Amino acid sequence: MSLLLRFLVGGLAVSAFATFADILQPKSFAGLFGAAPSIALASLALTFHTDGRSYVLAETRSMMAGAVAFLFCAVACTQLMARWRWRAIAGSTVGLAVWFLCAFTLRFLLFR
Repeated sequence: MSLLLRFLVGGLAVSAFATFADILQPKSFAGLFGAAPSIALASLALTFHTDGRSYVLAETRSMMAGAVAFLFCAVACTQLMARWRWRAIAGSTVGLAVWFLCAFTLRFLLFR
């Protein structure tokens, strides 16, 4: 029953965000609202229902730290591939290393 509820809530959230993204201009925003925010919100809502407030707070902090780490990863990849003309595999590999470094540093600093 829990899996069915997760499926329904996730599907409804993705559909709502996709509809919202379809309304926005320019259409390049559609990808931003298509998956990650809707799945994160649905996951947090269901986690709150099953595990309570304190667990959701920990999950939310983890999601925020992951987003900050991803920002550094995206900036590193963009700089390496666009400015310095690195190949995609090399830039992505370094970007992944930057993500791990940032994520684990934030985990160490914020979640001791």
